[in-house]
Amino acid sequence: MLCVKTEEQIAAEQAWYGSEKVWLVHKDGFSLATVVKTETGSLPEGKVKIKLEHDGTVLDVDEDDVEKANPPSFDRCEDLAALLYLNESSVMHSLRQRYGGNLIHTYAGPNMVIINPVSAPSMYSEKVMHMFKGCRREDTAPHIYAVAQSAYRNLLTTRQDQSIVLLGKSGSGKTTNCQHLVQYLVSIAGSTGKIFTAEKWQAVYTILEAFGNSATSINNNASRFSQIVSLDFDQAGQVASASIQTMLLEKLRVVKRPETESTFNVFYYMMAGADSTLRTELHFNHFAENSAFGIVPQTKSEDKQKASQQFTKLQAAMKVLGISSDEQKALWLILGAIYHLGAAGATKAGRKQFARHEWAQKAAYLLGCTLEELSSAIFKHQPKGSLQRSTSFRQGPDDVGTGDNSALECLEAMAAGLYSELFTLVISLVNRALKSSQHSLCSLLIVDTPGFQNPKLAKRDRGATFEELCHNYTQERLQTLFHERTFVQELERYKEENIELALDDIESSTSLSVSAIDQTSTQVRTLARTDEARGLLWLMEEEALQPGGSEETLLERLFRYYSPVDGESKGPALLLKSEKAHHFLLGHSHGTDWVEYDARGWLSHAKQNPASQNAAILLQDSQKKNISGLFMGRSGGATVLSGSIAGLEGGSQLALRRATSMRKTFTTGVAAVKKKSLCIQIKLQVDALIDTVRRSRVHFVHCLLPKAETSAGDLKVLGGPSSRSGEIDAHGESCDNGLMQLDVCLLRAQLRGSKLLDALRIYRQGYPDHLVFSEFRRRFDVLTPHLTKKHGRNYIVTDERRAVEELLESLELEKSSYHMGLSRVFFRAGVLAKLEENRDIQTRRNITLFQAACRGYLARQAFKKRKIQDLAIRCIQKNIKKNRGVKGWPWWKLFTTVRPLIEVQLTEEQIRGKDEEIQQFKLKLEKVEKERNELRLNTDRLESKITELSSELADERNTGESASQLLESETSERLRLEKDMKDLQAKFDAMKKQMESMEMEVMEARLIRASELNGEMDDDDTGGEWRLKYERAIREIEFTKKRLQQEFDDKLEVEQQNKRQLERKLTDLQADNEEVQRVAQQLKKKCQRLTAELQDTKLHLEGQQSRNHDLEKKQRKFDSEQTQAQEEVQREKSQREKLSREKDMLTGEVFSLRQQLEDKDLEICAVNLKLEQMEAELQDLNSQESKDEASLAKVKKQIRDLEAKVKDQEEELDEQAGTIQMLEQAKLRLEMEMERLRQTHSKEIESKDDEVEEIRQSCSKKLKQMEVQLEEEYEEKQKVLRERRDLEAKLMSAQDQVSHRDVETEKRLRKDLKRTKALLADAQLMLDHLKNNAPSKREIAQLKNQLEESEFTCAASVKARKSMEVEIEDLHVQMDDISKSKQTLEEQLSRLQREKNDLQSRMEEDQEDLNELMKKHKAAVAQSTQNLAQISDLQAQLEEAMKEKQDVQEKLTALQSQLEFQEQSMVDKSLVSRQEAKIRELETKMEFEKTQVKRLESLVARLKENLEKLTEERDQRSASENREKEQNKRLLRQIRDIKEEMAELAKKEAEASRKKHELEMDIESLEAANQSLQADLKLAFKRIGDLQAAIEDEMESDDNEDLINSEGASDTDSEVEDRVDGVKSWLSKNKGSAKNLSDDGSLKSSRSVLQLFVHVFSHSHISISLLSSLYLFVFLFCAHPVCPSFI
Repeated sequence: MLCVKTEEQIAAEQAWYGSEKVWLVHKDGFSLATVVKTETGSLPEGKVKIKLEHDGTVLDVDEDDVEKANPPSFDRCEDLAALLYLNESSVMHSLRQRYGGNLIHTYAGPNMVIINPVSAPSMYSEKVMHMFKGCRREDTAPHIYAVAQSAYRNLLTTRQDQSIVLLGKSGSGKTTNCQHLVQYLVSIAGSTGKIFTAEKWQAVYTILEAFGNSATSINNNASRFSQIVSLDFDQAGQVASASIQTMLLEKLRVVKRPETESTFNVFYYMMAGADSTLRTELHFNHFAENSAFGIVPQTKSEDKQKASQQFTKLQAAMKVLGISSDEQKALWLILGAIYHLGAAGATKAGRKQFARHEWAQKAAYLLGCTLEELSSAIFKHQPKGSLQRSTSFRQGPDDVGTGDNSALECLEAMAAGLYSELFTLVISLVNRALKSSQHSLCSLLIVDTPGFQNPKLAKRDRGATFEELCHNYTQERLQTLFHERTFVQELERYKEENIELALDDIESSTSLSVSAIDQTSTQVRTLARTDEARGLLWLMEEEALQPGGSEETLLERLFRYYSPVDGESKGPALLLKSEKAHHFLLGHSHGTDWVEYDARGWLSHAKQNPASQNAAILLQDSQKKNISGLFMGRSGGATVLSGSIAGLEGGSQLALRRATSMRKTFTTGVAAVKKKSLCIQIKLQVDALIDTVRRSRVHFVHCLLPKAETSAGDLKVLGGPSSRSGEIDAHGESCDNGLMQLDVCLLRAQLRGSKLLDALRIYRQGYPDHLVFSEFRRRFDVLTPHLTKKHGRNYIVTDERRAVEELLESLELEKSSYHMGLSRVFFRAGVLAKLEENRDIQTRRNITLFQAACRGYLARQAFKKRKIQDLAIRCIQKNIKKNRGVKGWPWWKLFTTVRPLIEVQLTEEQIRGKDEEIQQFKLKLEKVEKERNELRLNTDRLESKITELSSELADERNTGESASQLLESETSERLRLEKDMKDLQAKFDAMKKQMESMEMEVMEARLIRASELNGEMDDDDTGGEWRLKYERAIREIEFTKKRLQQEFDDKLEVEQQNKRQLERKLTDLQADNEEVQRVAQQLKKKCQRLTAELQDTKLHLEGQQSRNHDLEKKQRKFDSEQTQAQEEVQREKSQREKLSREKDMLTGEVFSLRQQLEDKDLEICAVNLKLEQMEAELQDLNSQESKDEASLAKVKKQIRDLEAKVKDQEEELDEQAGTIQMLEQAKLRLEMEMERLRQTHSKEIESKDDEVEEIRQSCSKKLKQMEVQLEEEYEEKQKVLRERRDLEAKLMSAQDQVSHRDVETEKRLRKDLKRTKALLADAQLMLDHLKNNAPSKREIAQLKNQLEESEFTCAASVKARKSMEVEIEDLHVQMDDISKSKQTLEEQLSRLQREKNDLQSRMEEDQEDLNELMKKHKAAVAQSTQNLAQISDLQAQLEEAMKEKQDVQEKLTALQSQLEFQEQSMVDKSLVSRQEAKIRELETKMEFEKTQVKRLESLVARLKENLEKLTEERDQRSASENREKEQNKRLLRQIRDIKEEMAELAKKEAEASRKKHELEMDIESLEAANQSLQADLKLAFKRIGDLQAAIEDEMESDDNEDLINSEGASDTDSEVEDRVDGVKSWLSKNKGSAKNLSDDGSLKSSRSVLQLFVHVFSHSHISISLLSSLYLFVFLFCAHPVCPSFI
């Protein structure tokens, strides 16, 4: 909506832009000023001159203290991201202006900023709720309802869990806004059956405020627990179920709290509002004067009245939630017992017992137990000295560490445990009222936690407590989540999508105060103290378990880990020491909020008190049934979460899922080990909260505190808290101007702590809106209908990025307004909202068109229905008329009376059968319902069992892991301790040795001293010598001491001088460093400011460019509209000219018609004259009537006859005209039907032609592929055959080579054997020449050479055999390849067979389609024959009409002749003219019939042409069918040939395998022969060696015998020579015959040779060695082992 600006506003804006307005930042806030322009160089660098607006003061200030101001139109800007200049002062100015105008809600980019008003304005009514219902965020003003609507809209569109997180300080209105959020969602979304109403939720918050809120120094109704409100929605978007989970309850507030603060509100409500009966039951008739817990009734009457009203409201709320009176009574009894326990007190010294037993008796009665049971539950189970005393808030610092206060601590632990169990019970009762069994789809979570608390903010001089630390820690974790979602995830997403974004001034690290609280150790946790940095919670646990642990050691270790070193500033370190003892400072919110904590008594929070654990047991064992019944039901579900998180009893699936996730948080990792630790449970509860929120889409709401004085400063402990609901009800109060002011310093600290400016900057500079390519295209392609028409609605896109680029180009968006990532498209802020708006407009337009089409269709259907109804009405009327006609007919009466009697029996039987069917169906339905209920119960039971088992399994697994971790830690600790023990033992041994040596020295010195003394007494001479030595040694020692002291003093002085110099240098360097840091900080601030201004300018420039782009689009649109308007003007001009021309033509026609009218008038005048003449002639004829009466009567009779005939002919002509018209209509129908059939037939033929063509193309392609595959297979087969032939040839050649080589080796071995035999023979011949040593040695050398040659040939044969084995392996590999190729051929054959089957199925389908076409063709031919028959009938009718025409013409000729006769006989001419007119009409009818005949003839010709075309198409189809059949036959023949070839290949393969087997057998036989030959060869070599050794021995023995027996040498030589000659001759005779001897022959020859040798050498003197050598020679010669027989 455009607002018209006045002249004053326009002038003010022009004046603003003319002068440069800035904000001057100072310690009290900021002020508006104007920059004064000065000459260059007149001011120092970094200075600027400004003029303040409020008083006109001119100042010279630093540039860093000046920030640009926005125009006045941005003072109440709804979105801070829309500011022209984004800086701290401009943001605070806008917030202050809006807050002053009662506008407490402001958008901050995607977040919401709410400043808590002191009095609630009237902006939360039901009327305001409905204003936001169904709206988008961009269409609504800033409001808490807008956040709820945005989250609800996202939940419905994305089906993803949503969560709303409220952040801010205590008292900033978080719980109030949480109530508004829940009320809006419940009111707008609704629930099935109105289960969840606003009244019920108001009752819920009334109960939570009573049991969980109290008054603090900052807020008079502060929440003391964290809560997650879960709303589960169903498929329709309605609330299906709800639940509340609470954690971090400040249960110790019941027993102790800071000064000026109160306990929980329910105690004051109950004490003030209980009726007399309840007071009597609770023993509240008299209150105690003092209480150990500080719970005392209120004193002011108005506070009592308010508390009483609140108690009545609390009871009504419990009744609304279905909490019975017995359950309420149980709650009041427990609260009364807690009060009486406080009144009873505990002894401070001596025995642990109650101080006042009468009040303890009342408490025991209310709890349903005896005093002894209560006392033993509190005091008896407490071991002495197990608890260290905790500093309470009621004691001063001087009382710390004095006295034994363990009894009071036990009492406080019991009271805190009772209230914790009570609060958990209240939450479970509330969830019971909110639980529903409906199916839920997704959830919306609302997180409300206590805000940041700082006692200094409320001007309280005390340190913050441990509970306040826990709440601040929770807020810090939520701030960390905000930082992670706003900065870390966005920057990571930009990095993943390759989007460069300059954001150097934005911090990427979270707050460091979180790590100071919960930082865990990287090592396995042990109970020993280590030097690794850990958080405060872990240190508290360790110090509580250590024997000497205290708060001093706790703070000392904490400072050692996180405190800055000396000289370091506060900035980077967020932990500082305080001036007070046991105090420390922790900087929250990125160091903007420093809180001083008092650590006294903190270790008691880390120690488990048995009294608090006994509280649950005491309530479960209570004698009062209403108490024990409530707590016994909860005892079975106790898990590790008991006492930590309340409200996990939800029955829905989403509630179970949330509970399971929280249990996982408590049972994973180190949580399983530390689940019994109270401090670590705090971290685990916050982890569970953060994990639950992190799984959803988060919406953040920043609640800001306007000023620190908003809480009741005069609040006292005895004063009751005022209700928050009272604030909510005060809608009509007006806001005071004094109350609507802001504390600028507090607001600045909150803005800096929340990092809102950085979030706004990354929102403005970045691309906050993003969508996946496919989702963006699917959602916004409705804006580009031309692309949708081009590609189709559901077209498949291979390149989504390119499609999105086309879509963006067609949308004509500014290039800088979007960025294409790798998988997403990113948009600037507001661009996607604009696209959504355009999409909504286009969708509305499309829906409107669709509605118009639907309405038109419905109207046409209604009109058809009306026509059918009209026809039905007419039919009914006709039937009624017929019924009236037959109503009195007797047979009809008989039929109407008999018909119902016949149908009665049938209807009764049908009804009976239907009743039986209904009963059966009812039984089946009951059975099915019963089974369904049983299955549902079983499923519920099984699901509960599964959840329990899974939780138990997780617990057991985690306990196992924890035990293993503990075992590992113990083993590592044991090893470390053993190592330390060894080191200490070594040190101890060394020290022991040193001590022994020193003791020996001391003993020696003592002995020397004693001997000196004895020597003095005994002998003065010897004593003088020892004394001189001793004195000399003492002087030397003293001199050495002085010298060393002097050197040490000199060195010390030098070192001190160096130290002073270094200190001076260090101070100078520190000063320089501080100066450099200050300058760097100033430059950094200046750089950040300039960067921010540059970014703002860039954004402003982009905005101007986008506006220019929009203006250009509008200009183009205007130009197109202008051209269209000009075209329309030209078209109008042309139409006007055309109309003027037509007007001229019409005027000419009118003129001509007027002339024709005048001519007709003249003709009429002439006809009138002629008529007058005819009348005159008629009068003459009348005068002659008397003369011709007889002839006239005759003529009249003839005329009547002719008129009757003419009438008959006219009737006949009318009938013929009707029949002709009917024929024309039938002909037109036939033409239309023929045209329609022809079109449909042509379309079908075209479609079938296309299908046939596609099939033909696919068949041809497949045939080509099959041909190619067949060719390839044929080539592969030929290749395989060639390879097979080659292999066979190689195999044959190898076989030949093997056989040839075996023969050759055998021949070579035989030759070697012969050669060796010859050599042996030569050696035997040369035995007689043994005296000559040289020749025998030469022969031995030759024998050795020949042996080496034989070994070489043997090695060559072995190598040949190995090569043959390799070739055989290659043959095996080739045979495997042949088998693989066979398998591939078989697979190809099977594939071809499948393709053949597919082709046959397609051919059958084509045959069926062709048969359908033939059927249609036959039907068309039959239709054409029918048409031809109709045409022949029409032709016959035409011929009949022609005959009738001829008859009529004959009659006409007769009539004409008669007329001529009558004219001649002077008859009446008027009758003649009438007859002539009739004749002319008949002639025109005849001409019309002629034209009809011609048209029918042309129709017949067209039908004949169509028939010829159909016959031609049929012939073509039959020809194509024949061609396809031939092609199929050809394919079958090819497949048959392939099968035959495959069979041949199989045969050949079988033959090849057979040959392969034969070759393998041959090879094996050859190998056996080769092995036997090698064995023989080895044996021969061995025997040759033996022979050589024997010959050498014989030669040596011969030498010796020659020397001894020289005389008988001649006789022996001659005898030997004779016998050798005999052997040679025998050998020469048997040399040729030995080659051809068989085995038997060789055996005989060997025996004969042996006999010969025996005969020859029996009478000789040859030695046995020589004889054996000769036998060996014979054995080698015969090649047969006959050694045993010879031996």
